[in-house]
Amino acid sequence: MPSAGIVPRRAVQLAALFAMMVAFTAQLVGALLPVIPLFIAASVVNLGLDLILQHKQPGLLAVLGRIRFDVTVRQLLRDMLILVGLLHIDGINPLEEQAPLTITLLLFYGTHFVCQAVAVLVRRTRSLPFVTRNIDASALRLCDAPPRILSRQTGRRLLRFSVPTTVGMMLTSITTDAYWGGIGLAVSLALSAGGTLYLGTWLLPKKRVADEKQALEWLDNWLADYRPTVGMYFSGGSSSAYQANMWLSTLAALDGNPIIVLRERFMVQKIEATDVPIVCIPKVANLMRLEHSTLKVLLHPANSGKTSQILRIPSIKHAFTNHGESDKLSSCNPYAKAYDEVWVAGPAARDRYQLADIGVEDKDVIEVGRPQLAPIRPIQRHDSAPAGRLTTVLYAPTWEGWDGNPGNTSVILAGENIVRELLADEKVRLLYKPHPMTGSVDPRAGAANTRIQAMITEANGRRSGARPGPEAAAELARRTEELDALTTSAFRKSADELERMRLQGTPEEGRAAAVSTAVTAWEEAYWYSFPEWEHRIITTARPGIFSCFNEADVLISDVSSVVSDYLTSEKPYAVANTSGMSEDDFRVNFPTVRAATILTPEADGVTGLLDAVRNPEKDTLAAERAELKEHLLGPSDPPSSVRFNQAALDLCAKADERRIRMESRLSGIPGQRSQEDVDASETARHEANGASDAAAAV
Repeated sequence: MPSAGIVPRRAVQLAALFAMMVAFTAQLVGALLPVIPLFIAASVVNLGLDLILQHKQPGLLAVLGRIRFDVTVRQLLRDMLILVGLLHIDGINPLEEQAPLTITLLLFYGTHFVCQAVAVLVRRTRSLPFVTRNIDASALRLCDAPPRILSRQTGRRLLRFSVPTTVGMMLTSITTDAYWGGIGLAVSLALSAGGTLYLGTWLLPKKRVADEKQALEWLDNWLADYRPTVGMYFSGGSSSAYQANMWLSTLAALDGNPIIVLRERFMVQKIEATDVPIVCIPKVANLMRLEHSTLKVLLHPANSGKTSQILRIPSIKHAFTNHGESDKLSSCNPYAKAYDEVWVAGPAARDRYQLADIGVEDKDVIEVGRPQLAPIRPIQRHDSAPAGRLTTVLYAPTWEGWDGNPGNTSVILAGENIVRELLADEKVRLLYKPHPMTGSVDPRAGAANTRIQAMITEANGRRSGARPGPEAAAELARRTEELDALTTSAFRKSADELERMRLQGTPEEGRAAAVSTAVTAWEEAYWYSFPEWEHRIITTARPGIFSCFNEADVLISDVSSVVSDYLTSEKPYAVANTSGMSEDDFRVNFPTVRAATILTPEADGVTGLLDAVRNPEKDTLAAERAELKEHLLGPSDPPSSVRFNQAALDLCAKADERRIRMESRLSGIPGQRSQEDVDASETARHEANGASDAAAAV
């Protein structure tokens, strides 16, 4: 079943495509008969429709491009039909008047193609082998990017520069005077030629950035000066950036000089505000330069296809931290044995790896806790019963996963039943925060998610009560503006990655702390700006899941890392069992649900859960939650941040020991090459691999 929004979007696209075909047909008919009013109206509407679609329906135009009916072909066809129309209009001499117009039009297209060639050259000269953030890269001679319409927006440039031509030709068809068409063509030609010359100035020495060789030398020098010790390596799609962002504060607090290593250029802007230097190195050959740096340890919050490339560097120790822990099989991926160490929160994960029997040795599993859970407030026993106010329930289901297991998410089988049961209780306030990838694999999950949101919206319509005054909304707006000023870089629309590199150089001192304070203030203003009786649907990045934890009295979720993290608060929680197992088998197979209320797909158990929250004497699982918390997350003393930092220092020491052993081995074996020779050989090999990668890509 297609999700909501897909059908209307397709209908709009089909209507736009039909309108374009009608416009071309009308333009042809008006040109051949000729019917001048029809000819003029169709020509103007045709061009205007294409201009609008460039902004509103780029996906549709991309499809047309794949069938070789791209913007250049469409505009050329429009101009040819205009010339055909002028041939059939009495009073216009084809030889004396139309021939010069045709020649000028050809010159216009000639300058358009020259501009396109110059744009390609400019883009190539402005593409460095890496991208940085939070690093002063001014030595690379970075400068502002050329206007987008000249360098990157080929279709929009052609259409906009063609407007004077179309207007002039239409005036000629009305007056039969070629003078107007000549003026329009002259303006279009001047715009195209002038734009080409202006764009060409980015090829002059004054605006040319460093070439690849100079840039890589600069990177080597920066690494030598900064001397990174521990870093985070991340590669993934645009929707997976949260997996890296959750570790930013932890990474920044480590002893030494931290660094973030990325592989996808777009990911540089997906990383949230941080003071840690960021280096994105897409090519394997260039990535291997890290082998000759002081980098000792890389932390990996996720597995990816490109992870194996960085694991080839033996001088760096690698630790898998994951982006969350749960009882899912994905938390014990066999890929984990490729790392030097696997860092987990507590004993439960250690046991999980040994039971999974995937080749990860127990000595390589290090318990470090979950330092990023510090913002979660623990339950206050004397306030555990929300007497005199609504019970706030957070329903945070996970997504459907890649394997089609019905037990992955409760949204499909149980979500609507759970929400219906909660909404039927007048003393419940529901916070619904689905996983951002819900519906990305199984359309049924997306459809159920849409229906759940509609149910919540309808339920809000049946509620009423006092609302915060206008000062609450004003405070939220002020806090939003303050936070955006700290976290959103003000880039020009034409800015490319090199211009952003220049603007995102050395961060201001104390910015990370200011962002943390601003986020806390924003979250307080957010919750205060809505009435306590209003259900909330939260699908945006803010407020974060931890803020929702603090707002909630009880959590309903699935078998996921959300449950493990929520246990930090020791508040009651429930897990939906949509796996098809009995409750006893479900508890045995998934230890994180040991202290949970188990809900059936029909939502049986919701009433008892709410009763236990409202009456602490009926909460029989409190002691078990406290015990399970330590089993899942480790002891609270020493703090997780201390244990995590010590694990990083210990692994750095192991990297140092290996380097010493290798130097001793190389110096103690007769005839063994010097380290300099080895480095030179390795560099040559990486360059050869890079050439092979490039050849394969071509």
